[in-house]
Amino acid sequence: MKPYSRRLQLARGRWHDGEVPRSTNTRFAVAVHVLTYLAAERDRPVSSEELAASTAVTAVHIRKVLGPLRAAGLVASRPGAGGGWSLGRDAAQVPLAEVWSLLQGDDPVLGLHGPNPACPVGRGIQATLVDVDRRVADVVRAELAGTTVADLVARAFEGLGDEADVVAPLTDLTG
Repeated sequence: MKPYSRRLQLARGRWHDGEVPRSTNTRFAVAVHVLTYLAAERDRPVSSEELAASTAVTAVHIRKVLGPLRAAGLVASRPGAGGGWSLGRDAAQVPLAEVWSLLQGDDPVLGLHGPNPACPVGRGIQATLVDVDRRVADVVRAELAGTTVADLVARAFEGLGDEADVVAPLTDLTG
C-alpha cells in the first residue's frame, strides 16, 4: 500500500475496512450516551460498571468523564452498596451545549497544531485556523443548544416500542 493511500481513504471518509474513522476524543459522546442512559433509568442509581458496559469504555473512564458533570450538578453520585450515578436535574433541563462546554471548554475543536514559524505559510496559518476554529465552535454550540438529553431519550427509543419494554433489559448489561 502506498504511504498516501491511508490518508486518501481517510479524506474520503473511509478506513481500509470500510468503516468511517472515529475521533480520538470521545468524552462528549460518552457523556451524552451516559446522560441518555441515566435519563432512561431515572428510577434507580446506575453503577459505573453498568454505564461502562453500555458505552464500551472502562468504568474509570466513565468516572473521569462524569467528574466535571457532577461538579456542575448535571449528575449526582452515591457511593457504596446500592449507590451509583443519577441525573442531577430533569433531562429536559440539560442542553447538550452545556455538556459540550463543560467537557470541551476552550480547547480547539479542529485539533490545531504548532506550525513552523520559519515557514511563510506557518507564520500566517495559525491565526487563520484559530479564527476558523472559533467559528466552528460557535456553530457547534448553537446547534447543541437546541437539543436536550430528553430529546435524545425520545429519539433513542423511537420505533423500538414502549419505553418500559426497552429500558428493562438495560440492567442485564453487566451480568
